[in-house]
Amino acid sequence: MVPFFSFRAWLICLPATLFTFPLHAATFFSQVDAAPPNGVIPLHHQLLQLAPSASPEALRLAAQALSCRDPNAERLAVIDYSLPSTEPRLWVFDLSQHELMFQELVSHGQGSGDAEAETFSNIPNSHQSSIGLFKTMNSYYGRNGYSLRLEGLEANVNDNAFERAIVIHGADYVSEAFIDQTGRLGRSHGCPAVREEVTYPLIDSLKGDHYVFAYYPDQEWLATSQVINCPNTPSLAQR
Repeated sequence: MVPFFSFRAWLICLPATLFTFPLHAATFFSQVDAAPPNGVIPLHHQLLQLAPSASPEALRLAAQALSCRDPNAERLAVIDYSLPSTEPRLWVFDLSQHELMFQELVSHGQGSGDAEAETFSNIPNSHQSSIGLFKTMNSYYGRNGYSLRLEGLEANVNDNAFERAIVIHGADYVSEAFIDQTGRLGRSHGCPAVREEVTYPLIDSLKGDHYVFAYYPDQEWLATSQVINCPNTPSLAQR
């Protein structure tokens, strides 16, 4: 039989963490449950592997917004408006195949800035770009040629996109030659315009219920966006 005083000494020497286990058990198991399975890379890390020149924050938030809206989405385009228009800042990802389909120049609106976009709007006739999460609709032929309609999914941020005719289309002012001449891309009336050479394949890759996420570090939007701050979004978006 172990003497009582020896048992008490042994008890005193036990690590304090043993007795705090019930206090931290819920936190521990919630973290385990939220962690991706072994061998599964979180979506934003996958995107960063495919598009290392994009802002990690832009890709993280894109993955978070997609996880909130449609975790099973197959295609995603990310526009990083924190980059100047002279750099490729549009990426189209095939999420099901883990492939980067396009890395392209993309314009911003005349009202958003010169070589860099700085201000954004949801107001008709502002000629500014909009940020946030969009869903792609149908393609059509309009005054800008082959185009792709967008549905803004964020109230008071981009939900006037359809009314404003904010669409993806090709434009001759989106080119390296235009940058060489002017030091920036040409600017649209708010549309994310792309090079004419990629208009058809890029639009065809995105049309019909896929997603476009346009990022800029706007603090008000970051704090209030319902898709970024979605209560049902896992701590690590994963696929």
